[in-house]
Amino acid sequence: MIRVLVADDSRVMRQIVIRTLRQAGYDWEVREAADGAEALEAVRADEPDVILSDWNMPEMTGLDLLRRLRAEGFDTPLGFVTSEGSPEMRALAEREGALFLIAKPFTPEGFRAVIDPVLA
Repeated sequence: MIRVLVADDSRVMRQIVIRTLRQAGYDWEVREAADGAEALEAVRADEPDVILSDWNMPEMTGLDLLRRLRAEGFDTPLGFVTSEGSPEMRALAEREGALFLIAKPFTPEGFRAVIDPVLA
């Protein structure tokens, strides 16, 4: 079973992401983190198969999380689920090694469209 870590400072948004994953047909084991620093600790303790992270969070942003993970030698696949999806943000995410950026609002079909090719 695939293990996913969902990192977002909004508990409600974490629940929406988890529900959307389930609606998209992903029956994954889910853990949650309330910010990037908590997500980093969770990865250090028990590396998941994939990380879905918000971009803007207190303590440590999603981008900083991605950079720290790579600096520490983790190559855990990470995708952003965020409220902004500008071309500049998408380009920066790709340059830093993110697998995808899903902009809110999102749908189960949208999740499948970006996640399925990554899992293939």
